[in-house]
Formats: sequence, structure tokens, C-alpha cells
Amino acid sequence: MRESSIERKLVMEVKKRGGLAVKFVSPSLDGVPDRLVLFHGGRAAFVELKAHGKSLRPLQQKRVKQIAALGFKVYVVDNKEMIGGVLDEIQTS
Repeated sequence: MRESSIERKLVMEVKKRGGLAVKFVSPSLDGVPDRLVLFHGGRAAFVELKAHGKSLRPLQQKRVKQIAALGFKVYVVDNKEMIGGVLDEIQTS
């Protein structure tokens, strides 16, 4: 399964739930997660999308640890079946 198809599904599901899945790009900081998912009530998390079975590159692992150490949720999604559970967790945390 391609990363782009997983990303499209994530964006669509977030929109259905009334949220935003903002493409997150930081010109001065490489390795940041792909999307910032925002829901009503200040619920937010970062989501890194990967093709099925692919793993994070070392720099991405570093960024995930840095962001998580600041208290933010970071999820790695590598298949469409994960999306519902991840979004449920973001909306209820």
C-alpha cells in the first residue's frame, strides 16, 4: 500500500470527523511528521505516514522522540486500518 493512498484516507477521515489534517512542512527542520491533525477542543497530534511495512528513518525517529518529549502525541501510520483507532485516540485524549 502506497504512502500517498494512506495519507489521502487519513485526510478524508479527519475531515469527516470535523477536523483538519494540515500538511506539516518545516523548511528549517528536516524529519518532521507529515501531518498535524487538529480536532475541536484543542485536540492535536502529529502523524507520520509510511508505506505498509516501512519504518522511520533515523532522523524521523529523532524528531518523533523530540516532539514526544515536549508532551505532544506522535503516531506512525502504515496502513489504512490504523486510521480509525488513531483518530479515536486523538479525539479522546
